[in-house]
Amino acid sequence: MSVRIEDYALIGDCETAALVSRDGSIDWLCFPRFDSPACFAALLGNEENGRWAISPTQKPYSVSRRYREDTLILETEFETETGTAILRDFMPPRDGTSDIIRIVEGKSGVVVFDFEFVLRFDYGRTVPWVTANDDGTITAIAGPDMVVLTSPVALKGEDLRTIASFTVSEGERLVFTMTYCPSYLPQPTAKIVETALQDTENFWRDFARRCPEVGHWTQQVKRSLITLKALTYLPTGGIVAAVTTSLPEKIGGPRNWDYRYCWLRDATLTLLALMKLGYYDEARAWRDWLLRAVAGDPAQMQIMYGVAGERNLMEWEASWLPGYGGSLPVRIGNAAAEQFQLDVYGEVADAMAQARKGGLPPHPRGRALSAALMPFLENAWREPDEGIWEVRGQRQHFTYSKVMAWVAFDRSAQLAIDAGEQKDAERWQTIADEIHAEVCEKAFDSRLGSFVQAYGSTSLDASLLQIGLVGFLPPGDPRYVGTVEAIERRLMRDGLVLRYETSEVDDGLPLGEGAFLACSFWLADALTLIGRQHDARDLFERLLSLRNDVGLLSEEYDPVGQRMLGNFPQAFSHVGLINTALNLARWKGPAEERAET
Repeated sequence: MSVRIEDYALIGDCETAALVSRDGSIDWLCFPRFDSPACFAALLGNEENGRWAISPTQKPYSVSRRYREDTLILETEFETETGTAILRDFMPPRDGTSDIIRIVEGKSGVVVFDFEFVLRFDYGRTVPWVTANDDGTITAIAGPDMVVLTSPVALKGEDLRTIASFTVSEGERLVFTMTYCPSYLPQPTAKIVETALQDTENFWRDFARRCPEVGHWTQQVKRSLITLKALTYLPTGGIVAAVTTSLPEKIGGPRNWDYRYCWLRDATLTLLALMKLGYYDEARAWRDWLLRAVAGDPAQMQIMYGVAGERNLMEWEASWLPGYGGSLPVRIGNAAAEQFQLDVYGEVADAMAQARKGGLPPHPRGRALSAALMPFLENAWREPDEGIWEVRGQRQHFTYSKVMAWVAFDRSAQLAIDAGEQKDAERWQTIADEIHAEVCEKAFDSRLGSFVQAYGSTSLDASLLQIGLVGFLPPGDPRYVGTVEAIERRLMRDGLVLRYETSEVDDGLPLGEGAFLACSFWLADALTLIGRQHDARDLFERLLSLRNDVGLLSEEYDPVGQRMLGNFPQAFSHVGLINTALNLARWKGPAEERAET
């Protein structure tokens, strides 16, 4: 069985990232940016797909690990019968190249380490040409890609791997560096390690120290903020949903998606989280990325884009990879980008409204974008869509999609009022009222005392929690309270919330997945809104307990197998953590802010 998802930690440089296991193996890395082909892909099947392992030879050994305070510098401590050593992993801020630096430092006694370096480009398919250079470095080249490995110990090649064995004694320190650059450029020089380490520490601590107090949960919020920053593509401000592809929602199943892209759906909650904590530069960069990405014909607006706003995210299968835990297929790209999902129009409109309300300076294209989107949506809101969960079955009239269409017109009407455009304001408000009436008529089941997933359905869906959170109904409305209570009865497993009641007819895929963590945070927010703060706090503490030993969350959690599922670490989960902490710690958190818009 593969290494458990929760046994990985994240390092990154805000352009790409790597996952490091508890045993000191880097099993996932995409150079030079998040969505590039991987040069380490052992995460998706076997070690021959690429990994970089530095781990004690002597077994058994005990492991403890942590991030250096308020940084993304990972410190893994190995204790063996003969001694203790620390492996320190980090990626320094970019200065033209991308680097991973690994420092092995003896703490006591003597520890013997095994070193294995298996580099494979193109998701494990391409074996590079490896050359040992006179200066002691090793160069690996395949087509446009070049990696330079610097090592203080002698390395040898064996079976298309680079291996070594070395010892580290108390007080001794060995530094290994891996540097990527295009193969047509000169070989880069190695970093000055002390400078790189200090620069990395300064970068993260300068970011983290801006985080204000958030009640009892300041440290948890700060770790989630650092994680969110690490998922940010610094050149553009885009925030990827996760750094991985095809980590399954059910081990051995087909629900394996590529999450190395930026979803519009994350926009408003991300903006609220950043602005509420005072991170206005990051919020503005995310808002500006969004406006660039969606520019063009409103009919062609996608639900997700690449980190620079790319639209072509064609999905294909890496058939040579066995998949995480045998979960197939391994998907590269995401066909859901081609789906029609009404809710993203509401998300964009709400993001613009929240940005204005939160004090971000107006963007010159903001009003023009609204003027282009709303006439298109005036007719499009009546159509069925694939919905928030990107079903690969038949389109339906999903309740959440209609609610978010209402959000689009409601927020646009408010923006028009602020701009003195009374005629447009009346037009958009009239449509908002029409949508509101239709949803209340066709999506509320009086027998259940709850809204339902889609018109004519009796199924529940966790996205219905957003009805109160976006201000569609007042939190105290009996229909909303009934919906929250129905979701508690029917969608909760071991105290966590499923996305919806799955069936093959609903989404065109086989049954089975874990509890979606973002939905559980939504329930905590909804409980706060309806006055059940004690229950909300209990649920939030339960969710905090699911974080791994270094404070990271995946997309989903398996209450039966008690393990993480889905892509990792997941931005939506960490945004949920931040917002729920703010909702519980402050008299007016993001939930109240959004519901009053």
